[in-house]
Amino acid sequence: MSNRRDKTAKTVSFRPERADWLRLRTLILLRWMAIFGQLTALIVAARIYTIQLPLGLCFLAVGLAIIANLIAIFIFPENKRLTETEALLTLLFDLAQLSFLLYLTGGLANPFTLLILAPVTVSASALALRSTVIVGVLAGVFVTLIGLINVPLRFADGTVFQTPGLFTFGFWISILIGIAFLGLYSRRIATEMHSMSDALLATQMALAREQKLTDLGGVVAAAAHELGTPLATIKLVSTELIDELSDQPELAEDARLIREQADRCRDILRSMGKAGKDDLLLRHAPLGAVLHEAAEPHIGRGIEVIFTVSGVPLDAREPLILRRPELIHGVRNLVQNAVDFARSKVWVDAQFTPDRILLRIIDDGEGFPAQVIGRIGDPFVRSRRDEQDLTRRPGYEGMGLGLFIAKTLLERTGAELSFANAADPFLSPEERPARSGAIVEVIWPAPVIVASASAALGENRVISD
Repeated sequence: MSNRRDKTAKTVSFRPERADWLRLRTLILLRWMAIFGQLTALIVAARIYTIQLPLGLCFLAVGLAIIANLIAIFIFPENKRLTETEALLTLLFDLAQLSFLLYLTGGLANPFTLLILAPVTVSASALALRSTVIVGVLAGVFVTLIGLINVPLRFADGTVFQTPGLFTFGFWISILIGIAFLGLYSRRIATEMHSMSDALLATQMALAREQKLTDLGGVVAAAAHELGTPLATIKLVSTELIDELSDQPELAEDARLIREQADRCRDILRSMGKAGKDDLLLRHAPLGAVLHEAAEPHIGRGIEVIFTVSGVPLDAREPLILRRPELIHGVRNLVQNAVDFARSKVWVDAQFTPDRILLRIIDDGEGFPAQVIGRIGDPFVRSRRDEQDLTRRPGYEGMGLGLFIAKTLLERTGAELSFANAADPFLSPEERPARSGAIVEVIWPAPVIVASASAALGENRVISD
């Protein structure tokens, strides 16, 4: 969760190590492309531009890459996923092979030195930070070495290709900057993509859980509905038996026990589910009823939750809205966050007009931290918590997913969310108004959430998977 405004969550890993996502076959394909390019460059330089190169050693370097590819193809299956160490060693081999080939072909005077950025970029995108640092540092070392020590390029007449020292120095600096910049850039993009992937997976899990709970409630309530008539019959017959067996106390006691157990079955079924049969009527509910249902698990936690539903015009009838699992779970997360950090009260205010429905959830806590308020709703937003947070919320292990899940689910229903603080955080406790904490505002266009009164009419449908 974001440092102090998100739902409690345990440290969970949703995916394996990042390197386990990298297929060996992908690196083999990239290496074949590099081999083809290296051979082409060597042939063009030697045949067309008549540059004198140590072709034996150059073809040896390229042959090492070919042998490595063939070994990998014949030994490992096509669906082989590399571990962190295997991926690191593979990239280090490619880096060393390319650096050796550049050493034989002029060092930094060779324009293909730029290709040394490729292993660094792949490592930053697919491997852990430590592996990326190793590849980046070695790439910088190799670039420096081939800039100082290399086999110079010679033309057919024996003339050595000379590059100005300033150009060589500038090229060396640009390569080092490129290693650092592309490594950080690729790392940042890959990290955000993986974080979003994890967060979306958590959102799907939360939605699936909410849907299962909703379906389970419907199944239980459907059973209560169907068993209501036979239970009532048993109760009626047992009551008549009690009257008729008044002169036989033992049998009358058995009939009384039957009636009591029938009442108990009725109460158990009522307590297990309130939704009734999978009824079209119960697919929709008044706005206030849906808000109460969403907030119900957090009403009895020592914080007063105050509900207000008002409309424009004032005499407008409260709208009937869809009881979608996404909406209920999203609002429930928002209410939980407010209750977690409120001092004593949370306000759930709903306003409706013919065009839109506005929901505000406000608490009297400290509000959102200024340093993260601009990023609230992003996954895995965390910052250091102060002693007050630890005291008021012991055992808190935020992952930055609670508000992200709520935001994502509510946006699926067509809502727009915004986050703000109700009061200036620099005010003293005496100057702060009652509604001084965080404000979460949710706005739905009326057509996407409001159901017509006739939508609840029709035949009941069988609950399906």
